[in-house]
Amino acid sequence: MTNKLLSPLKLRDVELPNRIVVSPMQMYMAKDNGECTDWHLVHLGKFATGNFGTVFTEVLCVESRGRSTYSDAGIWSDSHIPMLKKIASFIHSQGSIPAAQIGHCGPKSCRQRPYDGLQPLSSKDAENGEPPWEIVSCSAEPAAPGYATPHSLTESEVKELVLAFGEAARRCNEAGFQVLDVHAAHGYLIHSFLSPISNSRTDIYGGNRKNRMRFALEIAEALRENWPANKPILFRLSCIDRFEGGLEIEDTIKLAKELKNKGIDAIDCSSGGIKGPNSLFSLATKSPPTPGFQVPLSEAVRHGAEMATMAVGMIMDPPHAEQIICNGQADLIALGREALFNPHWGLHAARLLNEGQTFDDWPPNMGWWLEVRQRMLSSTDPKDWRIGPAAANAPLRSSKNH
Repeated sequence: MTNKLLSPLKLRDVELPNRIVVSPMQMYMAKDNGECTDWHLVHLGKFATGNFGTVFTEVLCVESRGRSTYSDAGIWSDSHIPMLKKIASFIHSQGSIPAAQIGHCGPKSCRQRPYDGLQPLSSKDAENGEPPWEIVSCSAEPAAPGYATPHSLTESEVKELVLAFGEAARRCNEAGFQVLDVHAAHGYLIHSFLSPISNSRTDIYGGNRKNRMRFALEIAEALRENWPANKPILFRLSCIDRFEGGLEIEDTIKLAKELKNKGIDAIDCSSGGIKGPNSLFSLATKSPPTPGFQVPLSEAVRHGAEMATMAVGMIMDPPHAEQIICNGQADLIALGREALFNPHWGLHAARLLNEGQTFDDWPPNMGWWLEVRQRMLSSTDPKDWRIGPAAANAPLRSSKNH
């Protein structure tokens, strides 16, 4: 039986083996020069062995001042390419699609790591070897109470950042990534231009919706100039701001249509983050999120803009993910925290949805051991624990009987 969640999806010339995606997640484990390490190879590699069809890096910052913390990964230098190439190569060797997200944290740059407080870097941090740096944004407005006031980018500086995104795309291609995603959500730099809450500019990048979209659309053009025509690009958007006077779904559908015209292939549908330290802050002002709480946003964009979408946010069990795809609410399912909790989620999904009692869907080097485990759980008779050729003809007792 073939389930839609497990079916392939072709975007341009890249065929994703299934619809299960590891969402970009900042891990705060990079060197202070932005280079990834063997830690990232192991971290991302385990998802590729767990039947995730597409594995995204965390956001790779397009310039050093665009980092959230000193431990953010970067893509602003060619020196970042070798380790990223090693990571992409391993993901590909396991049958998954290596994917990269690029971005700029803008007004949410220059902070402590979340588990250290997520506060702006201060003189105390400087004493510990992590001095603050100048942050930039669309407007000279802090991202949250107590945060530093950013430098408002001039028009020429905006143009320089557009070029930086283009160069980042070139480096990602050289590293061997097959899919690109742009972080334009959660109060980061691009989102700060898009939202009327944070954009108070009076030049060609501010004011009406057309002007507020300009930066994102210029970046899309730069990406297509530096990224192969046969490889897809996604944009992660906060589809709604969840604050009065902020972005609404109609704004995002309009933007998605314009991005589609610029060669963007799918929208990665998230929400919130324009106020407060993180994207969950805006949720705290509303009712608590429920499983799949952002799926309606994906559905609205998918049908409103007539383009592929990726749903994300508290999608935890395979039947729910399957239902979302079958209902036409999204084309891809992205898991973040759930993937951290269960790196083999994709393999468990295949076994559950196929109602299998064996581990035929697992890589044989793992499935072989797990078949033995199943026999040991199903029987107290050592004869049933056979391995090797003898096990091939041994009936597997269903654990449902125990």
